[in-house]
Amino acid sequence: MLKMVDVFSGSPRSFATLPETDITMIKATQGTGYVNPACNIDYANAKAAGKLLGLYHYCAGGNPIAEADYFINNIKNYVGEAVLAVDWEGYQNSSWGNYNYVRQFVNRVHELTGVWCMVYVSQSEIRQVANCVNDCSLWVAYYKYSQPLNWDYQGSGFNIAPWEVFTVHQFTGTDMDRNMVNTTKEGWLKMANPNNDISIPEPSPVQPAEVHKDEKEVSFVDDLGDTWFKEDGKFTLDVAVNLRYGARTTSNIIATLPAGSTIKYDAFSRHAGYVWIRQPRENGYGYMAVRDAKTNQPFGKFE
Repeated sequence: MLKMVDVFSGSPRSFATLPETDITMIKATQGTGYVNPACNIDYANAKAAGKLLGLYHYCAGGNPIAEADYFINNIKNYVGEAVLAVDWEGYQNSSWGNYNYVRQFVNRVHELTGVWCMVYVSQSEIRQVANCVNDCSLWVAYYKYSQPLNWDYQGSGFNIAPWEVFTVHQFTGTDMDRNMVNTTKEGWLKMANPNNDISIPEPSPVQPAEVHKDEKEVSFVDDLGDTWFKEDGKFTLDVAVNLRYGARTTSNIIATLPAGSTIKYDAFSRHAGYVWIRQPRENGYGYMAVRDAKTNQPFGKFE
């Protein structure tokens, strides 16, 4: 099996060229208003290092055709060289739960390029993209055991029906998104360019949508070494959650907020097994875990 790392703007740039990996998968776009500012440099560096390549689009909801057009319009020079993928998650996705959204997205990408996207989804939500099984390969996130901070892969053995096999298994999501790839170098290149005759037409112009707050990707690193992204928003709890003095489960508790509480926040971070938000307070900040980073299960709703 091949080893793949997937990266976004908040990843260390060194991740794109790790000596132990075979493939670098790079976030390219999100919604219809965001392009990863590190995409081109990561792509160029990974290519120079001899890596196999991939590019993915993160769905934000709204219009799957417009999102597909935006993705291809921004990465068309790489089509035929990089495997294309679509990331289907609940966070910052207004169409989460729409079982036909990804199907429409991949149909449009195929119409434009002749390439079927690989579909990324959590194992628990495969049903949302099951209608892609006959055309698309599966990139599944499933943390079957205590996540290692290395490439000590202990296998799969979980249900991925209706797919018979996965193409990629993301098995860690803490310090790094590590993935094992169930194909060969030749197989990966075939996924990127199945016909060896790709010609990309110009998609119709896409009217940029409002950029999601987190897409501005204004980041900073705190005293504990965790990367945060500035974002003004609100989060409403579905369950009771502790508000803490620090972004660790060992930090002292300010209060336990009941279900239905709404918290205003100004930044978020993904570390220590959770997605955290930061709440400005009169004498500092409060911190709250709002999503399980292993299962991607949120503890409420973002506004």
